[in-house]
Amino acid sequence: MMMGLSFCNKNILAPMVRVGTLPMRLLALDYGADIVYCEELVDIKMLQCKRVVNEVLQTVDYVAPTERVIFQTCEREKGRIVFQMGTSDAERALAVAKLIEEDVAAIDINMGCPKEYSTKGGMGAALLSSPEKIEKILKTLVKGISKPVTCKIRILPTLEETVILVKLIESTGVAAITVHGRKKDERPQHPVHCSFIKAISEAISIPVIANGGSQELIREFGDIETFRSITAASSVMVARAAMWNPSIFRREGFLPIEDVMRNYIRHAVQYENHYTNTKYCLCQMLRDQLESPLGKKLHGAQSTWDICEIFELTTFYEHCRLSQQARKASLDMGVQETPETDCNEENDGIVRLPIKFERKEYVPQITPKMFLLEWCRKEKLPQPLYQTVQRSLDKFFHSVVTVNEKKYCSTLWDKSKKIAEQTAAIVCLRTLGLPEGKIGEGENDLVRKRKREVQSGGIESPPQESLTKKIHQNDKHFDNLKDLQQL
Repeated sequence: MMMGLSFCNKNILAPMVRVGTLPMRLLALDYGADIVYCEELVDIKMLQCKRVVNEVLQTVDYVAPTERVIFQTCEREKGRIVFQMGTSDAERALAVAKLIEEDVAAIDINMGCPKEYSTKGGMGAALLSSPEKIEKILKTLVKGISKPVTCKIRILPTLEETVILVKLIESTGVAAITVHGRKKDERPQHPVHCSFIKAISEAISIPVIANGGSQELIREFGDIETFRSITAASSVMVARAAMWNPSIFRREGFLPIEDVMRNYIRHAVQYENHYTNTKYCLCQMLRDQLESPLGKKLHGAQSTWDICEIFELTTFYEHCRLSQQARKASLDMGVQETPETDCNEENDGIVRLPIKFERKEYVPQITPKMFLLEWCRKEKLPQPLYQTVQRSLDKFFHSVVTVNEKKYCSTLWDKSKKIAEQTAAIVCLRTLGLPEGKIGEGENDLVRKRKREVQSGGIESPPQESLTKKIHQNDKHFDNLKDLQQL
């Protein structure tokens, strides 16, 4: 078994494409890239995923509770895919690394992303001002997993500060460090500081991967080696230039961009890439040709089929779909004798649905928990019993409600205990086919009752606490104020 990548004694041409889904990574490998990086994926999002072997596509998928595939890989890139993670917590980072380490060649921590979504969460470039946190995250990973650990940084305001930081990173035992040669507040239009990268390469003994040369320095294959030489780095990471034209990795030179786009579409169809992502990547390849006839056609595409039609690949599309359907049918026949089970229920007997409670979608002052409690009263059932737990890694909550000796819950975790309980109530109500109070659902007894109370009392938009007391006073079913306080 391959234990991981060797970052030494080899020029690693590693395209880290911002939309680094599987089709784009495979295209880069087709053209000669040595190692590919996935797009940065946040630890909390990955911790909610389930690992699924997709036998139809022949991939390993990490699937969110919403059924969206967050990370996907396949045998073709095994031993060459680096999983790049956004994190600000050592224990969460280790949990994700353990989850995916058998499917990747290495784990990379992104400490260079300057975007607000990352830095507000204490991730990305925000880590550069917390060396103690950097040290803890990297040491925890190096000690906790068998695969190589690397990280990507931006340079600090001064060379001296940057060298101190990279020596600290080196001491954690990481296998390599990628240096984006710009400061936190600098953008692609600012020149890359090659001298900083060179000084770092000379100051530490572990491999340094130079990054940040797209457009300014790297315009064709030969420029990759030039950038490596100028920075004295062990290897080079290419991002934007690889996204614009992945054939930059061909020693023989670029292919016509339309040929590259067709090759990319073939991978996208084969692995069922969502058409919006496929369209985005193709637009990045067209760049300044978006107003051309081809660009205008692409802009109007509303499906993968539309894209294939533009590029005369509908026959390929149909062939792929037929092959996938045949494979699925074959697999289904192989499990035909397996007893059928409710798709919403697992072996533990809990009914699960991928549901979240969005307050704005519900009638003001009424909650799903109120609907469920009233229904139980009318049916002379025990009141709903909520069992709620908090996950230690991200502090999210999950609630299971028991009604009439049956348990219901969402497959999703929520940010608060109250929301988690409302979500569990929704799962129960929907399973039983009962109203839950959504806007547009139509009036029912509970809604009409609240309206009458407001009109008779001359109250406009009463706060939840006042309304709860009023309900308690007027509704004989709600004879226990403690019950309502839980709603």
